[in-house]
Amino acid sequence: MDKSVCQAYEDEIQALEEEIRLLTEQYEDIQQESTFFSEEEILKSIKSFQGETQGETEGHESPSDLIAQLESLEKDLSFLMKLTGFQFTSHSKKTLEKTANRTVQKHRLSGKCHSLSFQLEFQLLEMQDNEKVSAVVSDLSIVMESRDDSDVSKFVSSTEERGDVLTFFRSFSTYAEWYEHRRCTFLHFKAKYPDIVTLPEGLLGDFIILRNPKVSGLELMIVWKIHLDEEGTTTPVLDLLPKVPEQVLEQRMRSVESIPSSFRSALRLFGIEVAIENLIKVLGSGK
Repeated sequence: MDKSVCQAYEDEIQALEEEIRLLTEQYEDIQQESTFFSEEEILKSIKSFQGETQGETEGHESPSDLIAQLESLEKDLSFLMKLTGFQFTSHSKKTLEKTANRTVQKHRLSGKCHSLSFQLEFQLLEMQDNEKVSAVVSDLSIVMESRDDSDVSKFVSSTEERGDVLTFFRSFSTYAEWYEHRRCTFLHFKAKYPDIVTLPEGLLGDFIILRNPKVSGLELMIVWKIHLDEEGTTTPVLDLLPKVPEQVLEQRMRSVESIPSSFRSALRLFGIEVAIENLIKVLGSGK
């Protein structure tokens, strides 16, 4: 091979190595500063990067492979969001301390899981001992929708005390999924039976009321609580509270008293939606 050609290749390699070194230094500098990127800003940066790479001059490697990888990552992210229900809207990170084997960073996260919003703030200490890397979370602070609920408040306090970020995400995902399931179920029955189903506290309430328009004073309240204990276990609890006119109560005391237990049996046998559906149909057929 001609020496001039070899020299040209060597010069180009050196230039690329120098560019990599400069980019590495820039990246490390950025890591020392606070960063804050919203989802909108990330998408703008991606589009800007795609536009810049498409305008590259001849002689540089085609960016098509990189763009394909980027699209693949976007699909994976979309899949994970659908699977877990989580959507992060903002993240900021600030390096407080950095040595050869110790790094302390402060993180702020906010986002939504299904229809519930949350905010996290914590410090992350990473220590490296030979090939082993350990991480410790401290100063965890959680702002979570529905914290006015005593069960949720106890869970948040317990999780903050333990600094257990993983338990928070796992438990909050299950809790928010049940919360969304309840909301969608109430919406479904209100739309399907508008004359019978009433939502006194709206879709975010924890009960619905069933009324037969032909029977004055007869009401069935379905209470649907979502309990979250300090360990992060979510348990849906449903019950039926009947309100019956006195004249009907005197005539049919036994049948009225059996309504709640029959509803609980239907829940165990058929599930929530079918049990509510059957109750509405029985109530609607009464005269």
